[in-house]
Amino acid sequence: MIEPDALRRVLESAFPGAQVQITDLTGTKDHYQLSIVAEAFRGQPRMRQHRLVYEALGELLRPGGGGQGAIHALSLQTSAPAQ
Repeated sequence: MIEPDALRRVLESAFPGAQVQITDLTGTKDHYQLSIVAEAFRGQPRMRQHRLVYEALGELLRPGGGGQGAIHALSLQTSAPAQ
């Protein structure tokens, strides 16, 4: 399990200046819905945007990852900021 604030720090570190919204879907700190608006996503197809998030989360997506357990379920919404 990972606390929402710790998850936010990981994402904001990977995507400086991003707008990050986190919803714990079950209250168990392992099923999350994420909405991330980041300049890093500009011009990237949705699949690449999601891959960038998965890369940023790295070990947290693996069983026992990050020393805190894993994220078991993840719903993603990603986009670049509106111009």
